[in-house]
Amino acid sequence: MMKKLYFTVMSFFILLGCSSHPPIRSEKNVDIKRFMGDWYVIANIPTFIEKGAHNAIESYKFNDDGSIATTFTFNKDSFDGAKKSYHPTGYITDKESNAIWGMQFIWPFKSDYRIVYLDQDYMHTIIGRIKRDYVWIMARNPTLSDLDYKKLVDIIKQEGYDTSKLQKVPQKLAQD
Repeated sequence: MMKKLYFTVMSFFILLGCSSHPPIRSEKNVDIKRFMGDWYVIANIPTFIEKGAHNAIESYKFNDDGSIATTFTFNKDSFDGAKKSYHPTGYITDKESNAIWGMQFIWPFKSDYRIVYLDQDYMHTIIGRIKRDYVWIMARNPTLSDLDYKKLVDIIKQEGYDTSKLQKVPQKLAQD
């Protein structure tokens, strides 16, 4: 009886581990040096820490060890809300394309992070995950034309995301 129970439990975990998501596209070749710098979060399916974010910016910079120092900043719940800042580390896992990373907020766990789309001028990008639970539309500028936004949302939809969960992130230029 114990062997049967053990076999049933182990089979469950093995099958659970075998479940997979359909492939998600990622860029074939990212010039990682051009990708570094500031990206404004235009819209997302937010994680719990991003709910209510205003003026969200994701910044990337190379570390000496080849990892990527990431700084994610935003104002909580309003443009005047408390400034929040997070500092995960990115690790490129696909060195051929530079489009697939592991993003580490807490050691030793790394989250799936994929550059799903990047325009040729490195002005617009979509960051996604194979689980299709979170996604980010980002741009080098805090605004995006309606046409560009629609194009990026269409790509997200084609990749199997539920775009009804997509939320625009309010952006306001700092006053001089």
